[in-house]
Amino acid sequence: MRQFLLAAVLAVTPLPAAAQGCGGPFATFVEGLKSEAVAQGQPREVVDRFFRSVRQDPAVLQRDRSQGFFTRPFIDFSRQLISQDRLTRGQRMRQQQAALFDRARRDYGVAPSMLLAFLAFETDYGSFQGDFNTANALVTLAHDCRRPELFRPQVLAMVELFRRGMLDPATTTGAWAGEIGMVQMLPSDILRLAVDGDGDGRIDLRRSLPDAVLSGAALLRHHGWRAGEPWLHEVRIPQGLDLTRTGLRTQMTVADWQRLGVQPRHGSLPGGSMRASVILPQGHRGPAFMVFPNFRVLFEWNQSFTYVVTAAYFATRLDGAPVYDAGNPQPGLDRDQMRELQRRLQARGLDTGGTTGILGANTRAAVQDTQAQLGLPADGWPTPELLRRL
Repeated sequence: MRQFLLAAVLAVTPLPAAAQGCGGPFATFVEGLKSEAVAQGQPREVVDRFFRSVRQDPAVLQRDRSQGFFTRPFIDFSRQLISQDRLTRGQRMRQQQAALFDRARRDYGVAPSMLLAFLAFETDYGSFQGDFNTANALVTLAHDCRRPELFRPQVLAMVELFRRGMLDPATTTGAWAGEIGMVQMLPSDILRLAVDGDGDGRIDLRRSLPDAVLSGAALLRHHGWRAGEPWLHEVRIPQGLDLTRTGLRTQMTVADWQRLGVQPRHGSLPGGSMRASVILPQGHRGPAFMVFPNFRVLFEWNQSFTYVVTAAYFATRLDGAPVYDAGNPQPGLDRDQMRELQRRLQARGLDTGGTTGILGANTRAAVQDTQAQLGLPADGWPTPELLRRL
């Protein structure tokens, strides 16, 4: 009989951002974390042992500030992440672990190719899971005042994982932002959703592929993944399409899109009543995709638009889709130009989500609105011409 150990939610109510303590002397900050953990019911001895080896890690902050990889446009990004070797290894893993991936589909409704895409991109199928000490990374990011509301609860969740004997803070390593294991899950998600997939009575996301795969499937289902539904399909858009309708802000039925002349580049689209958006990662001259509700779930795993599109597309490649039509997109902006564009858009009263130099969802929406106002193709792809016009 299969045994599933769904970890319970840690009884922690995250503090509002304004109430999160951050900054100041690091030792003082750690004492505050220890007091909060004890106040929430953790034994003092457990707390003292957890924090005994914790140190601030400047390399974590450097990685947090320098996420230049996500500034690359979709075509460059996807070509770097997707290789024939990764496709071959993914297809081989699906064949070798057919029973496991069938179980993920049966019990959680999640397509094997989508789980394989995250295994491939997060840790190269488990071969490299990160070498940052996880406790140090989380405490360092909680101490930093950029996003304490995100990382402080993760520290407290990791204390609970330690109390349960699920990890050792002195030796557990992972990504610089605190994710652990083959599919890179944060401590709070491990507590809530991790699964003992191999039935050995413990959860080990670093060494047990069944634990990692089924935990990833549980995470996607928890965030709303719909069994048996697609997530992304490459399409062709007609000349003259109202480009202001493209982007994630607009959803119509597949039938409505087809009436406007949007057609699949290969195969067939799902039933006409399904809601969908049409996205143009590099504008109307580049690749075009129709995306469905499952696509939006993927942002719960990673909030980078380019990463999510690439992972979703890679999953379709594993299922046999052809290489996308790259088209002939207009040149984009480098990171300094993007920051300047974001400053100019903010000066017009638009929300770009900051001046990070990263083309995120807010910046794409602001670009699309401004393009429409200026009489440019409103496809959300920022170009040197748009920057010049501003």
